[in-house]
Amino acid sequence: MTDFEKRTREVLEESASRLDGRTRSRLTQARHAALAQREKPARSWRSYVPAGAAAAVAVLAVGLYVRPGQIVETRAVSNASAVEDLDILADVDAPDFSEDAEDAEFYEWAGGEVET
Repeated sequence: MTDFEKRTREVLEESASRLDGRTRSRLTQARHAALAQREKPARSWRSYVPAGAAAAVAVLAVGLYVRPGQIVETRAVSNASAVEDLDILADVDAPDFSEDAEDAEFYEWAGGEVET
């Protein structure tokens, strides 16, 4: 043991000797409880079966509630919209809104008309 370890042990034992009996008893009980908890076996896979069954039922319920075509249509619309957005962003011939304020107001108005 190094000098540091020896000194640390001495200080720890000295401080423990100054504790009253009640506190020592509570610390000992806590130590035994922690060791007992550590020795308990880990949960087995069987403890997760009810949660897995509930998840399977939920997936089945959603699958029966939502029509298969409905999900595909939503994805198709979403993908088409994303492609259009990328085309707009990648367009090199798009007007530069920072140069001409009049055009920017027109495009703002036109965008609002398309959304409604």
